Amino acid sequence: MRRYLAIDVGATSGRHIAGWEEDGVIRQEEIYRFQNGAVKKDGHLTWDLDLLFEEVVNGIRCAFSRYPDIRSLSIDTWGTDYVLMNNDRPILPCYAYRDSRVEESVPEVHKIIPFSELYERCGYQFVASNTIYQLYWDKMKGRMDAATDFLMIPEYLIYRLSGVKVKEATNASTTSLVDPRTRQFDPEIIRKLGFPQSLFPALRPPGQRVGALLPEIAEKTGASCSIVLCATHDTNSAISAIPMDPGEIYISSGTWSLLGVKLDEPLISPEGAAAGFSNESGLEYICYLTNLAGMWMPERLRAELCPEEDYGTIVRMAKASGYCCAVDPNLPQFNAPDSMAEAIRSELSRMDLPLPESSAEYFSCAYHSIAASYRSAIGRLEGATGKTYHKIYITGGGARNEFLNELTASYTGKSVIALPFEASTQGNIAMQIRADRS
Repeated sequence: MRRYLAIDVGATSGRHIAGWEEDGVIRQEEIYRFQNGAVKKDGHLTWDLDLLFEEVVNGIRCAFSRYPDIRSLSIDTWGTDYVLMNNDRPILPCYAYRDSRVEESVPEVHKIIPFSELYERCGYQFVASNTIYQLYWDKMKGRMDAATDFLMIPEYLIYRLSGVKVKEATNASTTSLVDPRTRQFDPEIIRKLGFPQSLFPALRPPGQRVGALLPEIAEKTGASCSIVLCATHDTNSAISAIPMDPGEIYISSGTWSLLGVKLDEPLISPEGAAAGFSNESGLEYICYLTNLAGMWMPERLRAELCPEEDYGTIVRMAKASGYCCAVDPNLPQFNAPDSMAEAIRSELSRMDLPLPESSAEYFSCAYHSIAASYRSAIGRLEGATGKTYHKIYITGGGARNEFLNELTASYTGKSVIALPFEASTQGNIAMQIRADRS
């Protein structure tokens, strides 16, 4: 039996999943799971790259001790974040997308390229944490002067495993530096911002082989396999795996919720810009989507209020509470507050709404807020595309939340089809199988 290893790393956790095809269906088995998260260092949110890589290697070792015949592996992660490189060394620290430093660089970028012009070129919604603003901050601070490369997080991990530097198309499309019509970096954006053109080589599509594990990694893990490029942006891996009716809505529900539709061609319009929709590179399609705050709010509430409680109990308590006030979870004050509960109380007070009186009510507020934001986003989507949609396919961790699914159906008036399987790893494995057959 041909087995493959999907390494799926999110902003709060990662997992190693072994996968194989059986009777035309991809089967999955979780081998290893680890915690991930940005850490505060010198007043900034940063990623511990060495610890992250150590966990990736540990999981590979565990996977090969169980299945020594694994044929290949691939890595997908969240988008936007990257590692500046000076030849073979990272330029540290590696900042996290939630870090507030980009407040300094956003207006400087827009002085050079007004957002309306930027959207016309890259078709990507404005999010302050987008790679373009992070890279310009690096330029402002002189960090780019010594850079020979910049690698998105999965590309960096692949480099550490293989010694090969690649630029993959789906993750690059989260940078606001790619023309979705050509699916390559836009040289005019790069020129105007004064970025070195050498940092932006040709992008490679998913499905290509990168190489083999370095000898020292093979020795440390007992592994012997090739490395394949999946759709290295986890959202795009997930979307590729969703079995759905053409022309309907998907939501990839994790720390972020990515809500959108598949299109044959990019849709770049003033309406789309105002609606906050992006054109990301999918496999043979464009992922027309918007980034929404997903399970981030309940994740932070759990860490703050009841870290020992399991989510099943939390969801049941929230539903039973009957509390139904909502805030906009996409407001900046919910991005990285010291206290998520206090941020919610403050916004509810401003809105003159009843305040939560228990942990259950805080969680209910979070779930109502997420569902209400879905309703708002779908209204904007239908306005931008001129179409009415009838179904929502939800995958990812949030698809297991029956209360949130019920709220989503109630708020949006759409049929909700929950697909509570690991879609990002399924898409990752499917791409490896495809590459193995080519």
